[in-house]
Amino acid sequence: MLGVVALALGLVLIVEGLVYALAPSLVEKMLFALRGMPPEARRILGFLSIVSGLCLVWVAKLLGA
Repeated sequence: MLGVVALALGLVLIVEGLVYALAPSLVEKMLFALRGMPPEARRILGFLSIVSGLCLVWVAKLLGA
């Protein structure tokens, strides 16, 4: 189980690193857009991200990952 957690964390860091390495100006634009959103909208976006991530993990486990 700990190996799966380490794998998932590693994959997240790879994807995050790719975004910053390949499109740093896009990250700045996204941060500017987030600053313009009300906190409630950011919270909902965060919860939707959590639910999407949980669904992806569940599907991956069903497929044998």
